[in-house]
Amino acid sequence: MTTPDNRPDKPFEQRARELYLEAAQRIDPATIGRLRAARRRALTTAQAPRHHTARWLIPTGAFAAIALATLMVWQPLPHRTPSPATQVANATDAGTDLDNELPPDADKTDPNLYQNLDFYGWLAANNSQPANR
Repeated sequence: MTTPDNRPDKPFEQRARELYLEAAQRIDPATIGRLRAARRRALTTAQAPRHHTARWLIPTGAFAAIALATLMVWQPLPHRTPSPATQVANATDAGTDLDNELPPDADKTDPNLYQNLDFYGWLAANNSQPANR
């Protein structure tokens, strides 16, 4: 078994290290300054935390909340089909004035209105005071 000290390329590594150290001693000061600045930039970039995902989470969550609130507020109203009595009443109201105090003609109104005339008379007699709520 070979140990790290008896490797066959050990003399090659020693010679490469000596050449590297000798070349490092002969570098001019301007190049040394640029190398140190590049090293500092590389280290600060490597150590800086990455918050790319966190930057998008807050606006995305806010947009989702606004969209949900918008959908809850502006829900379409359920479409209700009017009953036949309402259709007849709407047809007669379109041609008459609402301020008219005369009763509608018998042939133009719903016959169900004439079934409880006593109730309408009682309601008119007792409806002189508005209800306080």
